Amino acid sequence: MAARVFYGWWIVAACLVIAILSWGLGIFGVGVSIYAISQTRGISVGSVSTAFTVSAIVSAIASFFVGPLIDRYGPRLVMALGAITMAAGIALIGQVQTLAHAYGAFILSGLGNACLSVTAITAAISPWFEKHQGRAMSSAMLGASVGGMSSTPILIFGVEKIGFSATMLWGAGLMLAIVLPLALFVMKKSPTELGLYPDGEQPQAKNEQAPPRSFSRAEAIRTAAFISLVVAFSLGLGVQVGFLTHHVTLSVPLLGASGAAFIVSITAIAAFLGRVALARWADQVDLRVTSAIVLFVAAVSLEAIAVLPLVWVLVGASVVYGLTTGNVTSLSPIIVRREFGAGAFGAINGAAWMVIGIACALGPALFGWLYDYFGGYTVALHIAAALDLIAAAIVYAGRPRKSLS
Repeated sequence: MAARVFYGWWIVAACLVIAILSWGLGIFGVGVSIYAISQTRGISVGSVSTAFTVSAIVSAIASFFVGPLIDRYGPRLVMALGAITMAAGIALIGQVQTLAHAYGAFILSGLGNACLSVTAITAAISPWFEKHQGRAMSSAMLGASVGGMSSTPILIFGVEKIGFSATMLWGAGLMLAIVLPLALFVMKKSPTELGLYPDGEQPQAKNEQAPPRSFSRAEAIRTAAFISLVVAFSLGLGVQVGFLTHHVTLSVPLLGASGAAFIVSITAIAAFLGRVALARWADQVDLRVTSAIVLFVAAVSLEAIAVLPLVWVLVGASVVYGLTTGNVTSLSPIIVRREFGAGAFGAINGAAWMVIGIACALGPALFGWLYDYFGGYTVALHIAAALDLIAAAIVYAGRPRKSLS
């Protein structure tokens, strides 16, 4: 008789699907919404973008509370509430008529997205795995890459065929039809709810090594390991979101509009492949060293684009940078889980992502300010590369000198 699939992998599969829709509609699809609102409602791109930035900051702050709620009550009700709230926000984005409407709709969507974000997904998975926690978390986060590759062309097609409002209603409907049932009927709090053990293994089947120590949030946030992780990934992800937001504008002068769209898609595919590699090797590598290498490669890619404004350099460096992008997002929660244990993972990772998320929200503005001041992206890219190098050094220096177990 074939062995039954450990239920934790069904949790991972559900989280992967949830990530496709939450990233697709709540992150990557926002560019389509901003463009459509500015074109059809007469609100400036800058004003609508600011509304989204505010919503992203609100979402990051909400992550501080989402993690502990999942630790205590499990993901079912938190994710169900997130699906309902985000669906309402997505539907209302399609009905925006004024700037005040835009703020309200984006903030509502952002609050829902906080319940379906990195913090929520990794907190939902954390109790189910010990030996395979790196693979499980990075596999679920493949959904973010799928959402990134698919959402923009699908939304643009919808806007052209049935209009912006109807497209957003369809998106909201998909959120309710897919995410809500997954949250209510698939998500479980922990293996003990089903009489199982982490990784699906009986305790006696594991080696005799003592389980790793679990930190409380208060203990974790005072450690150099936590502080270095938050600072490093705030810098790395702030740079990443800033660069990707401006990738099209940066690429058009060399590649044209169609070429820019193509290189953005190729970069998203590279991010997916990078995440696949991490899912395969995450449990066998030193995650701090891996993070430092990833951030160093990202820095070299950005510097190459700044120093050599040539078509082949832009294309090649964008693809290489793409290989790093998904992993910069996925690595920090895996490190938190490995270094601080499962006991208060949601609370600890929620605190980390509150700060990291705010940095992500501010990244595009930093690139924009530097572009406006210097009349181009060269200085912004030099600074971004330097910040990635600093992040690489910090995440490497912050690795625990001895076991935290």
